[in-house]
Amino acid sequence: MQPCDIVVVGGGLAALHAAQRSAQLGLHCVALTGAAPGGLLLSIESVQGLPDRPEGIAGYDLGPMAQEAAMDAGATCLPEEATRIERHGDGWLVHGESTPVQARAIVLAMGCHLRALGLPGEQRLAGKGVSHCASCDGPLLRGRAVAVVGGGDAACQEALTLAGYAGTVHLLVRGDALRARRSWQERIAAQPKIALRLGAVVDEILGDATVSGLRLRGGETLPVPAVFVYAGLVPSSALLRAPAGEAGADDLVALEGGGHVLVDAALRASARGAFAAGTLRAGHDGQAAQAVADGIAAAEAAHRFLQSGAAADWPEAPPFTASSATSSSASATASASASTTAPTTASTTASTTAERTPS
Repeated sequence: MQPCDIVVVGGGLAALHAAQRSAQLGLHCVALTGAAPGGLLLSIESVQGLPDRPEGIAGYDLGPMAQEAAMDAGATCLPEEATRIERHGDGWLVHGESTPVQARAIVLAMGCHLRALGLPGEQRLAGKGVSHCASCDGPLLRGRAVAVVGGGDAACQEALTLAGYAGTVHLLVRGDALRARRSWQERIAAQPKIALRLGAVVDEILGDATVSGLRLRGGETLPVPAVFVYAGLVPSSALLRAPAGEAGADDLVALEGGGHVLVDAALRASARGAFAAGTLRAGHDGQAAQAVADGIAAAEAAHRFLQSGAAADWPEAPPFTASSATSSSASATASASASTTAPTTASTTASTTAERTPS
């Protein structure tokens, strides 16, 4: 068993900045980041709005840079997935793929994963034309027609990335309007390679060995060799839920209906010593700025908790809400300016934005 002051679970921006800030504050921090640091950032061609990267930076560069900054600060980053989280006395025990990590405090920053459409053919053809990474697979589809399913920021951003390679990008939106921010909608309208189709419902993904097309509601078949799915995010909170079949068992921390962790203004979850940051927590705005700020704020709150010891205040039955953490995370904007990351990562002034944040 590996003891430490604080364990961070997750590999996205919130987790890595929590690990970095914890180490900067002198805490012995161990982070279970998974094999590829960066989370969903890894599939983003250009993360926009970072003050030290006004031209944007590829997510697959930003993730490793953030991990390097955390390790340079003194955090231990284990390339392992957490497999189980449990209470251990007054602290926490996180099981990975090797030695369990025991800590007095925990930052839950597992982020979200992409929502599946749940259509016939989707799972069978995953990696065979069903994709979630435009920058990975776009170069293989030069000059061809492709489809993107979704109407939010991520779908628009990836459609624009694909327009740099494909001949035509069919952007299929189930509703009667895009949900993306106006800036993305304007860019979509200005890109002649993108064919926006509102009210387009996909019923089936077609193909034998690889994707050959989509069957749309109403019977139309759209012939495409690839479909990129961006139908929203699902919080990765499975490790926090009560084991199935255990009568009377409770979730490790309070969750809202969709599975996000409920926190208070200090990013404290309902269980003593547990903090949540990034898109895993309820009320997160989905932007990189918020993920960075959350990670810093959670680390600083955990540091205060650990310094207080047994006398640390923890609400017995707090009114956790989806929006209660806004003030705490925003306060990291000012307090973190004195503890900036390496210049290659998002600034810990946390004034950045991005179109999609993984954690």
